[in-house]
Amino acid sequence: LGVYLGRGVGFDVVHAAGCFAFALAFGPALIRSIQRFAGRMQARWVRPASGLGVTAGSAPALALAVAIGALALSGAPAARAAATPAGYLLRAQNQDGGFGPEPAQASSPLYSGWAALGLEADGYAPQRVSQGGISLLAYLRASAGSLSDAGSLERAVLIAGAARVSATNFGGRDLVAALEGELRGDGSVNDQVNLTSFGVLALRAAGVTSPGRTLAWLAAQQDSDGGFNYATAGGTSDVDDTGAALEALARGAPAGWGARDRGRAVGFIAAQQNPDGGLPSQPGGDSNAQSTAWAVQGLLSAGVDPDALHRHGAPSPLQYLRSLVAPDGHVRYSAGVDQTPVWVTAQAAMALAREALPLAPVALAGTAPGGGGPVAHAAGSGARRRAGAKHGPRSPAARSGTATSAQLLALATDAGLATAVVLAPVGLG
Repeated sequence: LGVYLGRGVGFDVVHAAGCFAFALAFGPALIRSIQRFAGRMQARWVRPASGLGVTAGSAPALALAVAIGALALSGAPAARAAATPAGYLLRAQNQDGGFGPEPAQASSPLYSGWAALGLEADGYAPQRVSQGGISLLAYLRASAGSLSDAGSLERAVLIAGAARVSATNFGGRDLVAALEGELRGDGSVNDQVNLTSFGVLALRAAGVTSPGRTLAWLAAQQDSDGGFNYATAGGTSDVDDTGAALEALARGAPAGWGARDRGRAVGFIAAQQNPDGGLPSQPGGDSNAQSTAWAVQGLLSAGVDPDALHRHGAPSPLQYLRSLVAPDGHVRYSAGVDQTPVWVTAQAAMALAREALPLAPVALAGTAPGGGGPVAHAAGSGARRRAGAKHGPRSPAARSGTATSAQLLALATDAGLATAVVLAPVGLG
């Protein structure tokens, strides 16, 4: 036994040294990758403190104020109407003109962009939606220089089209030319159904016809079950990307892709409806507001009334979305989860307005109901403008870290294999 143990000591020493060297070389990168991954998978929304300090002496006055406020609200239709998805978004705007993932959190182009689309679908023009004297459109234009990925470019072009402003000079950038530069030789955007679908929709919003090879590439990615997935044909179809592809292929589809193929995509979406009326991202999953919204928009683009979808007697997708509207107007992600309310509410607002992408241009007139700064609003414009009229279902920008994490994982795997090859032949004794 002693001889046996002694023969293994040399290998153990070398192996320990190799592991230590590996940890020094690749540990920091792996730790950063895990931290980023954990950061994306977990969310903790810290709501701002109310700032109200109620003392015993102030309680009667506070109660009186509440009573007076309640009486005032009972006769204020505008105040009651503000408890809608659009009203929630208007109240969530920051002083810099932008939006964060929820009220009082730092603005970012991602959440601001989706908020703009959600408000535009309900008839609010971003150049008239303002806080602190800064409009939402001004914030987005000021952020144009930071738009570096295809999904962000597509979202900005879609916003510009609905706002009746030029996407070729948006914050000093030609976003259309930048987006066209993302097209590959085969017509796709980064070889992904998701980005290619939104590329087609964005160019359409700018009045630009997508190349025939782009639409042909997209149509060719339809899976055998009738749906589309995030990347290319052969993967697992999902509701979000099927809805987006239906929007993109609603006009200009290649000759070989017609009513039968469109019907197969619609059938895939319909088959995913859950008993609660909503739809999941992946087949067999739980319903959520965002996937249901993309399903609604895809159905609208295909000429199908989402109110007519009642698989096995379920409520309609729009009924499901309405069931998620909270008392303050925001839309919950699902029955049991409430996260990124600005993002979720904005995407659901497009479906609730029965608007698909690209959105119809918004009329520039009116003021915000119940205060909140000047806005452009045409009441009920979503349903009136176009009953059959969405980065991306799950935003492309939100997925941008996936490739980086995969590359780091591949690097770590290769390094581990190399270490094993070096150490395996070593024996001392």
